[in-house]
Amino acid sequence: MEIRRDFYLNKLIKHKKNGMVKVITGVRRCGKSYLLFKLFRNHLMESGVAPDHIITIAFDDFENKSLQSPDALYKYVKSKITDAKDYFILLDEIQLVSDFESVINGFLHIENADIYVTGSNSKFLSSDIITEFRGRGDEIKVYPLCFSEFYSVYGGEFDKALVMYFNYGGMPLCLSMETQEEKAKYLTNLFGATYLSDIINRNNLRGNAEINELTDILASSIGSLTNPLKLSNTFGSVKNVKLSVNTVINYLNYLEDAFLVEKAVRYDIKGKKYINTPAKYYFVDMGLRNARISFRQQEYTHIMENVIYNELRRLGYSVDVGVIESIGKENGESVRKKFEVDFVVNIGNRRYYIQSAYNISSEEKMKQEQASLLSINDAFRKIIIVNQPILSGYNEQGILMLSLQDFLTSPETALNF
Repeated sequence: MEIRRDFYLNKLIKHKKNGMVKVITGVRRCGKSYLLFKLFRNHLMESGVAPDHIITIAFDDFENKSLQSPDALYKYVKSKITDAKDYFILLDEIQLVSDFESVINGFLHIENADIYVTGSNSKFLSSDIITEFRGRGDEIKVYPLCFSEFYSVYGGEFDKALVMYFNYGGMPLCLSMETQEEKAKYLTNLFGATYLSDIINRNNLRGNAEINELTDILASSIGSLTNPLKLSNTFGSVKNVKLSVNTVINYLNYLEDAFLVEKAVRYDIKGKKYINTPAKYYFVDMGLRNARISFRQQEYTHIMENVIYNELRRLGYSVDVGVIESIGKENGESVRKKFEVDFVVNIGNRRYYIQSAYNISSEEKMKQEQASLLSINDAFRKIIIVNQPILSGYNEQGILMLSLQDFLTSPETALNF
């Protein structure tokens, strides 16, 4: 089974030979190695690059164990560069090389070498890894399969595929498993034995109970506003465990650094300023999130919101949670109201205001979904994404109504309808 990942492959192609080391980051098992060693290597050969000018090393292969020494690795790669033509150095699981930062910086001095690295342990999945390459690191962040990538392999009816994606997410290996029991077991083990184990080992945590509990709390409240104080209080009232606010902040940072969750902060649309707290936390993959709560609490309203968030982030948008204050009339008196906007989405000089609505079943529900968007007095596009078989287009209020199917199967086209 071959999964096309053209979005990321085209990024690698675009960044080819730009004088920087391409650092492919992302949560473990999301397909970074496959992207580099299979898809990108095939592209290079189809472009006329000779196989002996593509130096590939997987450091988790026992055959390459001797190359985990920085001196041995540097000498080996240098020995392979025998002429002035371009060489492409593809290094997988680079964190297994001691002092790998110095080795990579050494490779950057080879004029005809283009360097690509990926890694998958907690040290490499640090959010500040790019700084290790002294300003010459070019990060390409890889997410688990988006819906269109998933659907290109899964196929069938959209609604059935969507339910499967909502439940089990887009981890590539999970897609190849036949039964739902296999998928659930794989995701559960992956989260506990791999991700949380990495976090515990990297940060020298004395136990796993507290980080496990915090992860479960976040998984149970996707799409809900929270903050470290509220989470700390939850530990005290629900879990009967004392966990300081500073410890909660540290644990949240650990989960973000491992690319398991992302934080969306609040933005005051009218005041044009950020509000540091509360914020929302979204999981990078729905299957991983669901595995944390044993596939209970399948609230598709919140899951749909999380999936839309991930799709927007994959496309490179910055995504905030919007809030806008408006003054209206009730019983002849002025009333100050606050409205929430699910997503304030920015890239360059483009901005979109987006509401996620799983179902709009009545005129009253439509008014509720439109209220926040109609309170915004600027010319940026206002969008409601709804999981119903509608014909996408603008309504009488100038709001773009998008079906979830149109958005997930062709997001860029849909957003610029």
